[in-house]
Amino acid sequence: MLARREHSASELSRKLQRKAFNQTDIQTVLTALGQEGLLNDAHFIESFIHYRRDRGYGPLRIRAELLERGIPQDLIEHHLKITDNAWLEEIRKTWQKRFKGCLPQNMKSRAQQMRFLYYRGFTAEQIHQLFQQDD
Repeated sequence: MLARREHSASELSRKLQRKAFNQTDIQTVLTALGQEGLLNDAHFIESFIHYRRDRGYGPLRIRAELLERGIPQDLIEHHLKITDNAWLEEIRKTWQKRFKGCLPQNMKSRAQQMRFLYYRGFTAEQIHQLFQQDD
């Protein structure tokens, strides 16, 4: 499983439980993988954030996906940095790619663009800053 992509410890544990492995065996394997450096939640978080950010997803969506994978909230907040100004560049890239730089001409198209960016996981503040810069 680790040959294809990084996994969090809880994600790997769930997958092994679904394959009907014994809980003590799972814990033994997870401990051994952690000691060998093959299973590291911090490294998983960094690579996951980088991957999803490059795909045009915002910090709120990435946080939700990491929580689904069993990563503790404090560890996510340490690595994600939602208020970082670098997210403004990411939202601009995502908006540019989707809407080809066409500013909304009316409230309906503005709402459509905002909904898209909300769905992608950007914060309301980031979205408003994007449209303020372009106005």
